[in-house]
Formats: sequence, structure tokens, C-alpha cells
Amino acid sequence: MIDGVVAIVGRPNVGKSTIFNRMINERLSIVEDSPGVTRDRIYGKGNWLTKEFRVIDTGGIQLQDQVFQKQIKMQVDIAIEEADVIVFVCSGKEGLTQDDEYVGRMLLKNKKPVILAINKIDDGQLIDNIYEFYSLGLGDPIAVSGIHGIGMGDLLDQVIVHFPEKKHKDYLGMIKFSLIGRPNVGKSSLVNAILNEERVIVSDIEGTTRDAIDTPFKADGQEYVVIDTAGIRKRGKIYENIEKYSVLRAMSAIERSDVVLFLIDGEKGILEQDKHVAGYAHEAGKPIIIVYNKWDAVEKDEKTMNQVIEKIRAEFLYLAYAPIIFVSAKTKQRVNDLLPLINEVYHYSNLRIATNILNEVILDAQLVTPAPTHNGKRLKIYYASQVSTAPPTIVLFVNDPELMHFSYQRYIENRLREAFGFVGTMIKILARRKEG
Repeated sequence: MIDGVVAIVGRPNVGKSTIFNRMINERLSIVEDSPGVTRDRIYGKGNWLTKEFRVIDTGGIQLQDQVFQKQIKMQVDIAIEEADVIVFVCSGKEGLTQDDEYVGRMLLKNKKPVILAINKIDDGQLIDNIYEFYSLGLGDPIAVSGIHGIGMGDLLDQVIVHFPEKKHKDYLGMIKFSLIGRPNVGKSSLVNAILNEERVIVSDIEGTTRDAIDTPFKADGQEYVVIDTAGIRKRGKIYENIEKYSVLRAMSAIERSDVVLFLIDGEKGILEQDKHVAGYAHEAGKPIIIVYNKWDAVEKDEKTMNQVIEKIRAEFLYLAYAPIIFVSAKTKQRVNDLLPLINEVYHYSNLRIATNILNEVILDAQLVTPAPTHNGKRLKIYYASQVSTAPPTIVLFVNDPELMHFSYQRYIENRLREAFGFVGTMIKILARRKEG
């Protein structure tokens, strides 16, 4: 469970992405010594002293054809709206600039806690460079070096202090599902169609919560919670046109879900942005249903559905396990089929296979198709054990994990799906050396 959301802001070329990579302990962002270069990954997860948090690198949120100050303002706006804590990064090597003061004034106006990190303090001789930043009025600056990791512990200590208290909701025995997709794909309309009433209000009123909206309901004896991502507070083309913004909107909803409904707009078809949204749900290990919405608006013949299915499978190779359903929130076509499908993928995500039956399937798979030899050696699977569910995770104890080729792992996965179904859920397969 996520304890908080941290946003990293600052003018270009102060090392935001380097700090981001340190926080999540990975190298996911592009880091080059030129302004405005961050283009790829803008979110990740970090851990510090038992706290788990999400990190947003706002340098990755770009608005084309805009001067830097407009970009900075937009990124700070997003950070203020999305984050629990804001880390404001400045460069101690270059000193205080007008752009730093511009960002500082914006941050002073909001009520979110701000931690001032003075980056590029790569040795003790530069420590005096932090003092001019007191003039920003944002409290004590923390000297850090993203490149060398200096001061990151002090920075993270301050970050986690400001996380909000968790508000646990008791949804025991209820299936939680969320709807994700790019803006205007019809998420709220589909929620209303599922609930069969206007229970979800899309509001333009300033102050709409940034948290996801939970709507508990009951159908056919099963209790559910539908998690709908919140309405965007600052509506407009800037927000609608940020390709990855919908990913930020979807993350907390995905993490709290048992099942994820990934919506595609039938009128517009598959766009690149869809892959960002679906990719996060897949990485989170959540069971996924692909919902092709607005099917009523698609010109079609008897071949159209199969053609769309082929295109979805080609574009989303990593979601081969996800069932596809064609619906219309407007006419309620096939909307009644959604809850039974949610029940099914939830069941398979939580399915636990008896060890003896699991091992029979693995043994049969090896007898039918032994692993290929590699450098004169052949993979031998001695036994298997399912260690967890949601997603089902199976450990194979083998003679040498290095001999587990991805193609043979995929073969084993396919045999497991043939035997047990596992509809809508990924299967994690881990190879471990058998000791003794």
C-alpha cells in the first residue's frame, strides 16, 4: 500500500531525473546534461524506512512548443495537485536563478509541504552554496548530490515525515475494480452504466478531490467497489494533451484494485497513450480486462470484431492473457457481461493450485517437450511450488536457473493456462536453483 506521493519539481537541468532515479533506486529516466531532455518514464516507486511511496518526475511532463517557464508552471501545477510532498530541486553549482525564484513563489502559495533540495553539492567545499537559497522562504535547504547519493538519506527522512495518515477502508469480501484509460474514453459513462444510475458525478467545481472515488454496490449476491479516477481539477487542453497525465491519474486506483478494466475508445481506436496506461496495470501485476468501448459508434460488418481483436493482440503483446469485451456505455450493449467477467478474472488471480497437481502438470510438460540443450546442458525442473496469488506466482526449482530460456518459460506458462485457465491474470514464474 502506498504511503504517499512525492513530486520532484524545478527548472530544467538541475538534476531532477538524477534525484528521481536515486529515490526509486533505478535508472529509468534519461539523464543528459542538457535542459528539457527527460522524455520517457515519469513515475516510479520508492521505499524508505518501511514507507512505500510513488515518485513523479515532472521533468517528463512536457508541453510541446512552449517556452520553459510555461512548461515549469504546468509541471508545478500538476505536482501541487497530485503530490502529498513536493521536492523542489535547485542547483548549488549554478546558484539561485530567476526561474528558481519563480518556482519558489508558486510553491509558497500552496499548502503542500515543500522540501528544498540543493543538488550538485558534490563535495564539502560547495556546502556554503546552499545559504543563498534561504531567501526563497521555503525552510532549511538540504544539500544533496544526486550523482553521488550524498544527502539522499537526509532528504528522504524529511519526505516521509510529511506523508498523510493512512485512511483504511474496510472492503473485506468485496471485489475492488477500477476503470483506466486515456481522457474521454468513457470511464464515467461506463461506471454509470454498470451501476445503472447516475451515481458518479463528473464535476467541474474547483476542489474536486484528487483521490479516486469509491462506489460500493451489490449485484447478484456479490459486493463490489468500483474505483473511478477523480475528475481533473484544472480542465483544459494542457491537461488533456499531456500523454502520460492519465497514467498519473490511474496509478493509485490501479494499486488499490483487485481487477483493472482497461478501456479503449472504439471511435478513435488504439493510440500510443493507451500503452502507457495499460503498461502500468500490467507492471503492477493486476488482472486485466480489455474493454473496447463505444462499439455502437463503430461502422462494422461480420469481420470487424475479429480484425479489432487481431490489432489489439498485435499492439498489446504483453496482455495476451487479458480477455477482450466489446461494449457500449451509451446503449448498455454487453454491459451486463462485465461483472461476471470481473468475477472470473478475480477468481483466477486468486487461484491456488495444490502442489501435487501443479507438479503433475509440470512433469507432463517436460515429458511432452523437454527443454532444449544449451552448451551441452539441459534445464531440469525438479519440482514446483506456488508461493503467492494476485498474481499467481510459481517457483520452479531447477538444476541451473541460467538454462531457463524465455521461450521455454513461455511454454510452461501456456501449459499452466491450458490446465488451470488463469484467465485475465499474468503468471509469474521464477526459476530457483535446487539446493542439496
